[in-house]
Amino acid sequence: MSQSEFRAALLDPDRPTPEGVTGPAGRPAGRRFDVYRNNVTVSLTEALRQAFPVIRKLVGEEFFTAMAREHLRAHPPASPLMMFYGAAMPAFLETFPPVAHLGYLPDIARLELALRQSYHAADAAPVAAEALQVLSPDDFVAARLRLAPAVRALRSRWPIHAIWAANARDGAAPKQATPEDVVILRPNFDPEPLLLPAGAAPFVEALIAGRSVGEALDAAGEFDLTSTLGLLIGGSAIVSIGTGEPA
Repeated sequence: MSQSEFRAALLDPDRPTPEGVTGPAGRPAGRRFDVYRNNVTVSLTEALRQAFPVIRKLVGEEFFTAMAREHLRAHPPASPLMMFYGAAMPAFLETFPPVAHLGYLPDIARLELALRQSYHAADAAPVAAEALQVLSPDDFVAARLRLAPAVRALRSRWPIHAIWAANARDGAAPKQATPEDVVILRPNFDPEPLLLPAGAAPFVEALIAGRSVGEALDAAGEFDLTSTLGLLIGGSAIVSIGTGEPA
């Protein structure tokens, strides 16, 4: 019996107990294995329930439980740390036929996954709000604004922020399927998804990648720079201001 055979049987209740699985007395341990298999399935399903509460609300508890079991069979854990489990959920939803009519669902999963990643990211002290004000225009364009490890940016052709807020915060449901981009900031303990000004996501993504302000501006095109910087400063997202090539 190989490890892959054992894992496949562990995650699929329709498979028989693998050969060689015995109890303390050397007898077949089918019943013990079934209990263990059920505990693993329940634990992984619960991990997905905790990781994707908005997805769970959108599709309903019963459907989510069945979907989670399909997911865990296709994507078993790659790490013993359950805080990392579920990274494959967005891609899984893109190819899961029963939710094909919910085109926004994979991007909502990406948003929830990014929120969890942001929560577990390292802490970093922000620069003073006045630090940008003392830069000359040339120095500002040449500067590299290092963002906190918790910062994430997402682009979507769906109103993901409105959908998330309607289900996580009892906000108003979106009236139109308009594209929305989101930045996730963590000024205190809990990450917060905020709606980005139109066109600003490439700018934030470029800063995350270590590009200079000038390079980020070139990548973004036309957008509201003042509002975007206000979000980053207000969310304690800028942790250093450097010049020259990135380290």
